[in-house]
Amino acid sequence: MKNFVVKTIANAGALAVAIWLIQDITLTGGNVGRKALTLVLVALLFGLVNFLVKPVVKLLTLPLFILTLGLITLVVNALMLLLTSWLAGVLNLSFHVDGFWTAVLGGLIISIVSWALHIVLPDNED
Repeated sequence: MKNFVVKTIANAGALAVAIWLIQDITLTGGNVGRKALTLVLVALLFGLVNFLVKPVVKLLTLPLFILTLGLITLVVNALMLLLTSWLAGVLNLSFHVDGFWTAVLGGLIISIVSWALHIVLPDNED
């Protein structure tokens, strides 16, 4: 359970950095509390997408991973971010990623920040 909370916090932080740095990734809403709640919900949704969909996509694109020496990861991460944006729209959450190249840059930023936060934040391994 603690690991789940840490991953959600890391995802929320990484998404917040991407929203802050990239103009075409938006989180709209009312007050700060509403935006924070939306950010946590989007982080949960992003974690769910990465847990359920990403392994299937990686398996189906395994030859491309080998052929591109892993660079296809940028595209897969972008697709996961776009899927999260679409699902957020379906669920009426005010999070939107505008375009594929924005998602590629956002996925790169989210990956780097999430990696750094996972190093800094404690997990269930003591």
